[in-house]
Amino acid sequence: MHRISSAYVGEWPITWSPSVTLVPTRFCFNSCGYCSFRRPPDGLDPLADGLSDPQAQAALRLRPWAAEVLLLSGEVPPGSPQRRAWFSRLLALSRLAWTEGRLPHTNAGPLSIAEMASLGRFNGSMGLMLEGLGPAYDALHRQSPSKRLAVRLGQLEQAGRLGIPFTTGLLLGVGESEADRLAALELLAQLQRRWGHLQEVILQPFRPDADAALLLNATEQADLLGTIAAARSILPPEVHLQLPPNLWPLQELPAALAAGIDDLGGIDSSDVINRAYPQPTPGQLAEVLAQAGYELTPRLCVHQAWRRCLPLAMQRQALRAESRLLASKPSGLRSPWP
Repeated sequence: MHRISSAYVGEWPITWSPSVTLVPTRFCFNSCGYCSFRRPPDGLDPLADGLSDPQAQAALRLRPWAAEVLLLSGEVPPGSPQRRAWFSRLLALSRLAWTEGRLPHTNAGPLSIAEMASLGRFNGSMGLMLEGLGPAYDALHRQSPSKRLAVRLGQLEQAGRLGIPFTTGLLLGVGESEADRLAALELLAQLQRRWGHLQEVILQPFRPDADAALLLNATEQADLLGTIAAARSILPPEVHLQLPPNLWPLQELPAALAAGIDDLGGIDSSDVINRAYPQPTPGQLAEVLAQAGYELTPRLCVHQAWRRCLPLAMQRQALRAESRLLASKPSGLRSPWP
């Protein structure tokens, strides 16, 4: 792996990744009390609710400008007789994205080293949320075997050993203490100093779903702004800090950027996990940012500084995808990305 030196310091624009989301399945053997994405195991084929190849192709062609294909899946337990079919579907969708000229980014829970290496041949980057450490997370994940801290850390280490550009993050506002947040950030900083593969850390506010949906109030924003600033001081400077823009009041977004956020993540037409929180359009984001003196710039799922970590075939795919992405970049505040 080509390591990204922690001595690297650069000034970045505010980036985002035009994205299209494919969901192989919502079946998941974890049971996180806050999750509105999961379909519980019920004896059926875990892929029964998944996408066929024609459905996936149709979704890709509806968003031709989306260079990132996010493969977001529920989890089949290791050792299950259904695990092989589930993983084969992830691999098939990655290949499909590749043949369509895109770069997939898979977030499908913990993977074996062989599974991760196989997906790494087609994925520009991969991801897994750390979520956090401390008693608040232990309580939330009591019925979620793959959310155990040792399992998550093992995955982050494994991605580092394989040299895969990786995204992780924290779920904030579930009852954790400030000390828990700082300890989690220190842990991620240690991993980055050892392996150099963490391209971005998501600082994701937990928000209630459905009828309880509510944007962050001023007190909650102030609390999270302090965590963003702490993350920027704790994490090595090359690590990008990401905030999902639909979970933060749009007009208050510049305050988060001033605190240290420099990336808004993959943006599809909707958020398949936080469905009660509509995505702002790229045009809306660009206008709010421009008023505060920031430029919104599209990117691939793999950030520029991590491209050289990729196999040569993947680097060539990234160049092709980037050429199409930049050709679609609008002038002014116009956007071809509805």
